Amino acid sequence: MTVTMDHKNKRKASWDSKMSVSTVSTKQLARSETPSSILSSDSDIRFTRKLGSHYRCGCCILAGFLLFLLVAAAAIYVGYTFLSSDPPGEQVFRAMFRVVRGDAFSTELANPATEQFRVRARDYRERINLVFRRSDLRPAFLGTEVLALDGVEGRDLIVHFNLHFDPRQFEVEVSDLTSVLSKEIALEESRYLANLTIDLNSLDIKESSAALTTTQPTTTTVVTTPSSTTTPPPPRLCGPIQLEYCSKLPYNVTSYPNILGHKSIQDVKDDVIAFRELVDAECYRLAYEFVCQLLQPSCLIHQPGELEDKIVLPCRSFCREFHAGCGNRLPARFKDALNCKRFPEYNGPSSCNSKPGCVKELQAHGLSARVCDGVVDCMDLSDERSCSYCPDNHIHCGAGKTCISLDKRCDGKQDCPDGSDEKGCLSVAPSLSSVTQALPTTPHHMQYFSEGYVVFNEKGQVGKICTENLNTTVPEPNREATLNTIATSLCGILSYKNVNFVRIQEDKEDEVQYVHMEDPTAAEITFVRAPCPKKEVLYVGCSDLECGTQSLRGNAGIQGLSKMAAHGDWPWHAALFKDGIHVCDGTLVSDEWLLTTASCFQGQPKAQWVARLGTVRLSGSSPWQQERPVIGMVKSPVEGSTVVMVKLEQPILMSDFVHPVCLPEEGSGASLTNLTICNTLGWARNREQLQRIQIKLNSMQRCENISIPTVNSICTEPAYLKDDCNEEELAGSPMLCLLGDSKSWTLVGVSNWRIACSKSGTERPRLYDKITSNIEWIHKTMSAIS
Repeated sequence: MTVTMDHKNKRKASWDSKMSVSTVSTKQLARSETPSSILSSDSDIRFTRKLGSHYRCGCCILAGFLLFLLVAAAAIYVGYTFLSSDPPGEQVFRAMFRVVRGDAFSTELANPATEQFRVRARDYRERINLVFRRSDLRPAFLGTEVLALDGVEGRDLIVHFNLHFDPRQFEVEVSDLTSVLSKEIALEESRYLANLTIDLNSLDIKESSAALTTTQPTTTTVVTTPSSTTTPPPPRLCGPIQLEYCSKLPYNVTSYPNILGHKSIQDVKDDVIAFRELVDAECYRLAYEFVCQLLQPSCLIHQPGELEDKIVLPCRSFCREFHAGCGNRLPARFKDALNCKRFPEYNGPSSCNSKPGCVKELQAHGLSARVCDGVVDCMDLSDERSCSYCPDNHIHCGAGKTCISLDKRCDGKQDCPDGSDEKGCLSVAPSLSSVTQALPTTPHHMQYFSEGYVVFNEKGQVGKICTENLNTTVPEPNREATLNTIATSLCGILSYKNVNFVRIQEDKEDEVQYVHMEDPTAAEITFVRAPCPKKEVLYVGCSDLECGTQSLRGNAGIQGLSKMAAHGDWPWHAALFKDGIHVCDGTLVSDEWLLTTASCFQGQPKAQWVARLGTVRLSGSSPWQQERPVIGMVKSPVEGSTVVMVKLEQPILMSDFVHPVCLPEEGSGASLTNLTICNTLGWARNREQLQRIQIKLNSMQRCENISIPTVNSICTEPAYLKDDCNEEELAGSPMLCLLGDSKSWTLVGVSNWRIACSKSGTERPRLYDKITSNIEWIHKTMSAIS
C-alpha cells in the first residue's frame, strides 16, 4: 500500500478557510473615512486604529536612531573585515639554540613521551618565559612552546621552541626577539639562563605559520604547461637518514619521496612539527616509531636485475593501531596519504616493518608464558627467535621449539619436527630477487606463485634450473614430453593439479646460480651445479590449486593431529570480526569467498566486518596472518538453509597457512554416511586458542527432541561424551570430514548458532546446515560475482 501526503496543498486550503486579507472601502465603515487593510478571521470582530501626530513623531525618531545604529555596525564590520591589512591573529616564531655547557643530550630526550623530556622541556619553557616577561616585549608576549630536544648522545643539546605573540598589542620583529635573547645569553651571570652556556652563534629565529598549517587543510593550485616530452623521475636511491629527531630508528638509510609526498629532507623538516605534536599528544604508545617510519622509511638497496632501490613502509596492522589512537588528530592534508589500505600486509621479511616490541607487549599483558612456547605469536617471530634454543643466524622451523642453520635447509636430512626444512626445495617464483631479497625467518614459502621461474634451494643456496644440457641428454622427439613430465611433478609438489604451460626462456637476471638436471628422464632427478652460458632456464605455469590439504602435514591425515591447533593445521579457518570484536567464524572456499551463517549478520547492517585467516590465537599476530575487509554477502536461496557467502575486498594470497577447503561434489548428499572422520573447530573459553572437536553423525530424532531442525539440517554429537568443557563453537564454524584419500578435508556443514560450553551429560546435539544442497548455488555465485 502506498500513501501520498500533500502537506503543502492541505496547509494552504486550511489557511484559506480560516483567514483572508481584504480591503474594505469607506462606504462600508461608518466611523472611518480612510480605507484600511483588515485581517479577517472566523470572528466578526474587526479592529482599526489611527495614530495621532505626536505618536508619529516619536516613532520616526526611534526608527531613525535604530537605522543609524544598524548602518554604523555594518560600517565597522566591513572596515574590520575588508579594510584591515593585518587581521588579528598570533605571531609565531620558530627558534633554536645550542647548549654547549651545563646540559647534554641523552637518547631519552629524543622521545617527547618520556618523563625526562617533559621535565627538561618544562624547565626550558619557564626559563624562556621569564626572559620575555621581564623584557620590553612583555605586553605582546603570550608564551613559549618547547618542540624538541635534539643532539648527539653525551654532547651538546639543541633546543627547538616556538614563541607566540599577540599582534594586537604591537608588531614584533625577528630582530626584536634576537636582541632580547642575545642580551640574556651574553650575560656572564644570567638571571634566567643560569648555569647554562649557550652558543650565541647557534641562535636562529624565523617567523613561522606552522601553527596554522598543521591544523587547517590547505588548497594549492598548480598550473602546468603542456610539454611534448615527459621526463621520467630519476630512479629511487637509498641515502643516510638526516632527520635527527628520528635517529633512534633501528636502520640508518632512507629514500625520497616518502608516502607523504616529501621529496627532500627540507620538505620533511617543514612538516615534522605536525607529526611531533601527534607524538606529544600520546594518542598511541608507539606513535614515535610509526611517525618516524613515515617520515624516514627504511630503504632496501636494489638487487641485480632491478632498476631502483625501494622503501619499506610500516605494516598495515601497525597503521591500523596508529589510526585507532591518532586518526582523529591527523592534519587534514595527510589523511589520504595515511589511508591504511595503502600500506602493505606482512608477507615475509622486508615486505613491511611490523610493530616493534612484540615480546614486551606480551609480557605487559601477562602473557609471558607464550614467549618461547613453540607457537609463533609475533609477526617478526621475535617471541620464538629470542630463545635459548634458537641461536643467532638460525631460522625457526615455524612450529615447535626448533631452529636450524641455513645450511641445513634442503640438505636431504629432516631437522624440523614437521619436515618443513626439506619441503619446497623446488618452487616457482617471478624472479630470484623475490626469494633472496631478505633473509628467511622460517623455511616456509610466504606465498604460492602459480607461474614463474623454477627455483631450487640447496643448503640455503638458491638459483635457477638451466635447460641447456637437454639438447645432449634428451632426443628431440622426447624433449617436449620430458619438460611436461617435469612441470607436472613440480606443480604437484606446489599443490597445483594442472600445468598451464612449460617453456624455455632466456634469464634476464644477473649474478644467478644455476643447476643442470643430470638425467631429466629418471624417476628421481638429480641436480648438479653448472654454468649456464646462454641463460636458457625453465619457466612453468600451474593452475587449479588443490583444496582441503594440510600442506605442512603431508598425507598424515588424522594421524598425529593434535587437539590444540598448530599453524597450518586448518588453513581455511577464518575468524570474523565485527567492529574489531570476534563474533563469528567462517571457512575459505576460494581466494575471494567465505562460507558462514546468516545469524552472524542479524541486526548489523552497518557494521564493519573483517575476516582474519592464518591465525590460531586471537591475541597473536603470526607472520602468516592475513586480514581482508568484507564487502558483501549473498544468502542461500535453499529452503531451510541459513548459509551465506561472504565476499572479501581483495583476494587472499595462498600459502601453506592460508588455503581453501574442498566443497562436496554436486549430488553427493547421500554419501554423508560414508564420512566417518569428522571434526569441527572451536575456541578455548577465553577465546584464545583454536581447538579441534571430534564429532559424529547422529539420528535426526535425537536433535528433534531438543532443538528445531530444518529439512537442511545435519544432526551430530561429540565423538567423546566426556567433554572437558574447554571449548565452544561460534556461529559459522565448519563441520569438516576427511575424504576417502585420507589427505583432503571437505566442508560438510556450517553451524547456525554459537554452541557454548555445557555440563557433562547435558550436552546439546550440534546442528549444521548441509552444504551439499547449496553446491550449485555456491558455484554459480562465485562465477557470476568476481
